[in-house]
Amino acid sequence: MIGGGETRTGRVVIGGASGFMGRHLQHRYTVQGREVVTIGRSGADLVWDDTAGIAAAVDGAALVVGLAGKSVNCRYTPANRAEILRSRTETTAALHRAIGAADRPPELWVNSSTATIYRHAEDRPMTEASGELGAGFSVDVARAWEAALLHGELRGTRRVALRSAIVLGPELAPGIGGVLGPLRTLARLGLGGAQHDGRWPVGRRRREAGTAHLPGARDGKQRFSWIHVEDAARILDFLEATPELMGPVNAAAPHPVDNATFMRVVRRAVGAAVGPSLPRWMLELGALGIRTETELILKSRWVLPARLTEAGFAFRFPEIDAAVADALAR
Repeated sequence: MIGGGETRTGRVVIGGASGFMGRHLQHRYTVQGREVVTIGRSGADLVWDDTAGIAAAVDGAALVVGLAGKSVNCRYTPANRAEILRSRTETTAALHRAIGAADRPPELWVNSSTATIYRHAEDRPMTEASGELGAGFSVDVARAWEAALLHGELRGTRRVALRSAIVLGPELAPGIGGVLGPLRTLARLGLGGAQHDGRWPVGRRRREAGTAHLPGARDGKQRFSWIHVEDAARILDFLEATPELMGPVNAAAPHPVDNATFMRVVRRAVGAAVGPSLPRWMLELGALGIRTETELILKSRWVLPARLTEAGFAFRFPEIDAAVADALAR
């Protein structure tokens, strides 16, 4: 099995480098001795409206990684929905234009997508070949994001839409560490139980907007697909070394669990003895209070990395216990 850990060379351009995954990759590539150019709204080498700068960065680069996009950890108001979509499609289009005009186009462009593109799945896992795409706002965003990446011809550049599951890893800075930081706090407060779906009134506007989460898996049985941040980074190395992989690729550990199991692992990792289950009504009120959406924890995401496994990628963290323990220890 190939692990994807071999060091690559050549310039890397990272669009959207200020987030959890972007910071991890920027540090990793810098340690490897690679030239790294970042693009972002602020605090980056280039800003998104610097057309000439982006064109110069991608010309002759070995790898372009697109990660930009407003966090979905917010209420799906009309303004937030518009920005979630715009921030993904417009930045992807900017990279597309720059790569298309390059004299020496990059060999590989990996752009973020999301495992949320698949339907709520309680009956079977979703692979790239057999997975069924879902419906609603989040899925529409994912479809548009991938379309912005994959449309048209790009001479000499292989494109991969990385359908990533929830990324687990150590906190890099306050508020930049994925889902484990808040869950660790909840577990220590005795609120680290399974999150139970159930009935909740859904209004006409939410149905029309595609943001309504309808009742699904009960008793914390919604599937939780995940990946350790180190494996997510190693997948990029593997993609650089595996030219036959292109198009949609699922970035998810090979052993997903259900929500109840995941929360039990988190409690055990922080030494929390108890964690009562949290019913839907309590989750909805909590989500309203912290300005987020229950879809993020109640949708059943059951995704397998079929193409990576078939190509020989070996996960460093295939099991949830070791992944959570490593992330929280660091």
